[in-house]
Amino acid sequence: MSTPMTYSDTTALITGASSGLGAEFATQFAARGANLVLVARRTDRLEALARTLRDTHGINVTTLPKDLSVQGSGAEIRDELARRGISLDTLINNAGFATSGPLAEEEPAVIASEISLNVASLVDITRAFLPEMLVTGKGALVNVASTAAFQPVPGMAVYGATKAFVLSFTEAVAYETKKSGLRVLALCPGATRTEFFDVLGSEAAAVGRLQSASAVVETALRALDRSTTPVSVVSGLGNRMLAGIAQRLPRQVSLAMAGNAVRE
Repeated sequence: MSTPMTYSDTTALITGASSGLGAEFATQFAARGANLVLVARRTDRLEALARTLRDTHGINVTTLPKDLSVQGSGAEIRDELARRGISLDTLINNAGFATSGPLAEEEPAVIASEISLNVASLVDITRAFLPEMLVTGKGALVNVASTAAFQPVPGMAVYGATKAFVLSFTEAVAYETKKSGLRVLALCPGATRTEFFDVLGSEAAAVGRLQSASAVVETALRALDRSTTPVSVVSGLGNRMLAGIAQRLPRQVSLAMAGNAVRE
């Protein structure tokens, strides 16, 4: 792939867009001239962000308040955009959340929602929009994974497993679509200064130095702007080193290291 990533006069859909990495993706894509479809549950935050981006950058911003953990949301969003005459070039699957603690003590309904949002919804939305994105071939599919994807994470067993799925799934889709113009990227942030830890209820799982949301998104955009987009990228030098070490160590050793890090 040799052509540069196109932003101006394209449309990007961003899930989990009301705060954190989602809002930062929206801000940076808008600054590059992309029109946006913003999806999240919190209508007031979506509308406030949309107004700011329209006023600042003169782009079109569509908001779709929706709970993505509900089955079939991908087709619903696709059909709604089709009715409005909106087609997508780029999809950023950012929505997700984490739970922590021993699995035996977690609420079954909460972890079911976590799996639904982090895994099932991501696959559903990707499948809904992938065919049309392959036709235009000028955008990107970005799935937000995590450095938790590189080893099991005791104390966050479900979250780590969902992110391992996202990484594996995205790399496979990247291979399947490598002859198209679509860029496919798994973004793997480490601990990031967002509302993530507010939802989690603790910063105990924040291994390493926290990055800003803008630094993480800039990492993704640099990867997308490369002549050949990598299938995955880890944000932050320290995180890249830790992920590399985890992949090279015996599985049992990286498991114990992760368990100790989260417990501390």
